[in-house]
Amino acid sequence: MNRRKFIASSGLAVSAPFVSRHSWAAGSPMQKLQYAAMGIGGRGTADIKALAGHSKVKFVAAADVDSGPAKKLKANYPGTKTYSDWRQMLQDGRESIDIVSISTPDHMHGIMGLSAMNLGKHVYLQKPLAQNIGECRALRQSAERNGKIVQMGTQGASSKHDRTAVNFIRRQLIGKVTEAWVICGKSWGDLKPLPNQQDPVPADLNWEGWLGVGEKRPFIEGYYHPKNWRRRQGFGTGTLGDMGCHIFNAMYRGLELTAPRKVRSKTRTPNQHNWTTNERVEYLFPATRHTDGNLTVNWVSGRERPPKALTAAIPESIKYRFGCVLKGEAGLLVLRHGNSPILLPTKKSSDVTLPELNPIGHHDAFVNAVLKGEQKGLLSPIEFAADLTEFILLGNIAMQHSPRWLEWDAMKATIPNDKQANQQIHRAYRDGWSVLQS
Repeated sequence: MNRRKFIASSGLAVSAPFVSRHSWAAGSPMQKLQYAAMGIGGRGTADIKALAGHSKVKFVAAADVDSGPAKKLKANYPGTKTYSDWRQMLQDGRESIDIVSISTPDHMHGIMGLSAMNLGKHVYLQKPLAQNIGECRALRQSAERNGKIVQMGTQGASSKHDRTAVNFIRRQLIGKVTEAWVICGKSWGDLKPLPNQQDPVPADLNWEGWLGVGEKRPFIEGYYHPKNWRRRQGFGTGTLGDMGCHIFNAMYRGLELTAPRKVRSKTRTPNQHNWTTNERVEYLFPATRHTDGNLTVNWVSGRERPPKALTAAIPESIKYRFGCVLKGEAGLLVLRHGNSPILLPTKKSSDVTLPELNPIGHHDAFVNAVLKGEQKGLLSPIEFAADLTEFILLGNIAMQHSPRWLEWDAMKATIPNDKQANQQIHRAYRDGWSVLQS
């Protein structure tokens, strides 16, 4: 769809593009990447602060369906142009915007990321990379086709904690890993049925824009926007989708895992509107040089916990409500989300030298990669982010077909043993919503 057809079909008004950016060719003293944000509130606030704070970035525009955060942003960043429709922002800045951040509900990640790359933008995209596996594949293909740099917003991947954990795993300080448990102490599920009600849409909210590619439905006060959409199928991705990309990161990277062969859920099936609570998902991964044969990886959330036979060796003083427990041939490795890893028994750690790690800013790394024109140094580049998000979202599909094992053909991106589950790999966008083309 060309610009004229897009404007006509969307009903958007034509407005002047941004002033062309200063040259940011290598060596130019005026290097400035023009930056635009999609999603202003919540996580978007932190992403804007980090990206706009880079000395080589000029924050020029932002889009959000809620005008409340937009008013606050204008006060903090005077001169920044704000939009209620991200599509208009991309069209106006098609010749001038260099980088974008996407910090919206999960269901909009795919269409926004694909549209931005088609229009020539590099993308900082919040986790999970997309709401479904099909979009993950499409985003990776788009980045490669358009030659764009993408960093997923799993900032912990660049932390010294995660990087130290990866170092410990690859040094095989507990020997080869025989068992793995990934733990999340919170729950984004909801077992209650969809309320039979319809409330007035707030005057400052563009509800049609918030729904975006999602199914048309009435506004319910406090049910979707601004904080509970993660619980809702079709919009969020539940606890596993929300936190999995963070907590799996060090283990998945350190063990050099590939795609799982199969997955199953051992928890109750979600209802048709919401994700479930207290998740328990089991993946079977092929062996790597760091594992003792094929590896079973278990995900538990909410009130679900690893077996006491495994955790009995962990002192009560060690808190790992969010983290990972790896059992190896010669001990345990406890990876604590947002904290340093711990080797058990503790006497093992006295002789272990810590790796010498330079600090890495996750957002800064993305900007620097764009300026250099290469993604070397990124710890959540599109290739890694797509593979990680894919298998995590596969667990969400398994929860809807519990307790059956679902086989996974990663090469073809299909579930060959379950036609119904296979249909959930992709989603259809609502009428009126399609990926923007150059």
